[in-house]
Amino acid sequence: MRNIALVASLSAVSLLAACSSGEKAAGTQEVNLYTARHYDSDQALYDRFTKETGIKINRIEGKPDELVARMKSEGANSPADLFIAADAGALWRAQEAGLFQPVESETLTARVPANLREPAGNWYGFTRRARVVAYDAAKVKPEEIDDYAKLATPRFKGKICVRSSDSVYNLSLVGALIEAWGPQKAADWTKGVVANMARPPEGGDRDQIRAVAAGVCEVAITNSYYYVRMATGDDAKDRDVTQKVKLGFPSLDGQGTHVNVSGGGVAKNAPNKANAIKLLEFFASADSQTHISANNGEYPASPDVPAPKPVDAYATFTAHPMSAAAFARRQPEAQSLMSAAGWR
Repeated sequence: MRNIALVASLSAVSLLAACSSGEKAAGTQEVNLYTARHYDSDQALYDRFTKETGIKINRIEGKPDELVARMKSEGANSPADLFIAADAGALWRAQEAGLFQPVESETLTARVPANLREPAGNWYGFTRRARVVAYDAAKVKPEEIDDYAKLATPRFKGKICVRSSDSVYNLSLVGALIEAWGPQKAADWTKGVVANMARPPEGGDRDQIRAVAAGVCEVAITNSYYYVRMATGDDAKDRDVTQKVKLGFPSLDGQGTHVNVSGGGVAKNAPNKANAIKLLEFFASADSQTHISANNGEYPASPDVPAPKPVDAYATFTAHPMSAAAFARRQPEAQSLMSAAGWR
């Protein structure tokens, strides 16, 4: 379905440049959104934004690296106004490619905590997701997985499931460990995790959680929202999985759980910059954060926005205060360490 959506979207984008000048001349307001978020619940936000502002959203969907490559190839003629992604690492890649322009917004500064936005204003997070541990409650005690460092100890020899090293979520986690511990200790951790793997990395985060329930492993590294969606969704088998498999929130140096962001930045050559900023501010609003959290299992970014049901049952953890920009820029180092450790 994603590929079909991408093909349809890429066909649509070829019309953007051709019709843009005509639509503007006719007084039509628009914003061209390049999005690496693929959640049906986001459509309700797009519809509400258009209803409230009169600004039409022309949406192009794709994987983060595909969209970054497209924007680079389009150059100064790119119709992209706003790029959003579900990971600070993906936002950093776009920033490193020179695809963002810094923006100043009192609304964004007020709505997005400093550690969840790029210091110069190149991108802003609007929701959070924690990189945590799903564990077999019959075999693992909560105190055995209350610290990321413990995952690399002999206790979990042959008992860990985790996805591949090219997962941007894993890269961001290891980037955070490098930022907190330095490269040597982080390298030792990656080697320990590889030594503890129950099987070679395969599948996505949900597959790791299901593998714990199936007895393939005792613990799995996963994003929190995957577990929340399984525990509260319509699939009875997945709900059964979460009766056996529980969610733990490890701490990094006693300061809290590693959290990542969904967020976005205004494109360097945005033809509709003002509308792009309006849309980004809309995503950061309390109503939008609540909607995304309730429907996708993520956590609001703003401290004054409480986690709604059903996410509130999994929101009683302390988030590490590390800057998302700090661990995002560590991705190349993280990839190098993981490759050297044999993390496939």
